[in-house]
Amino acid sequence: MSTFDALASSTAAASAASASSASASSRIEAGSAERFLKMLVTQMQNQDPLNPLDNAQITSQMAQINTVSGIERLNDTVASLNAQYARMQTLQGAALVGRDVSLKGDRIAVQGGRGVGGFDLAGTASRVLVEVLSPAGRVVDTIDLGTQGAGRHGFEWNAAAKGVADGTGHRFRVLATSGAATVSATPLMRDRVESVSLAGNRLTLDTRLSGQIDYDAVQAVN
Repeated sequence: MSTFDALASSTAAASAASASSASASSRIEAGSAERFLKMLVTQMQNQDPLNPLDNAQITSQMAQINTVSGIERLNDTVASLNAQYARMQTLQGAALVGRDVSLKGDRIAVQGGRGVGGFDLAGTASRVLVEVLSPAGRVVDTIDLGTQGAGRHGFEWNAAAKGVADGTGHRFRVLATSGAATVSATPLMRDRVESVSLAGNRLTLDTRLSGQIDYDAVQAVN
């Protein structure tokens, strides 16, 4: 079964479940209102003529059943919106299959003699260095990016110049400073989305380097 066929099946199932839930909720709501009215009529028929029901009490009881019915309708609406949001995420996730995305992480894949990565800076840095680490954790290259402003940045590593073959074993770290102060830097790795899956309302992406991740973990689409 293709990814799109699987997603279509999931979407159809979610729609059927949502419709079934709404129908069941409507029956429950109608039943609650009917039971309330029967109890109210019975109560009025058997009331003490010398001590009749208080109008304020009746009004309060009617307001309570209306409040319950309103909450049930609100819950149905929220559940329906959640299901629609999950289906939208599924379609968006399907469009990512075969594409590269940026995630929080420090792995750097070498392909075609080059590796790419990125980072988020919390503030302006007067100097930014990217150190590339071998699988054993040894620094094999340093990339000097000079002054960088706050925000997201990318870099490219010429792995071929260091005789590094294609692969996924290398990592990197970002050293950012502003004078003598350290600037916080969050590393971002490039990864390839290979498939998507939907479990309930939770959409996950299967990636080449990071395995299964939540859809919300994607920082950018490359």
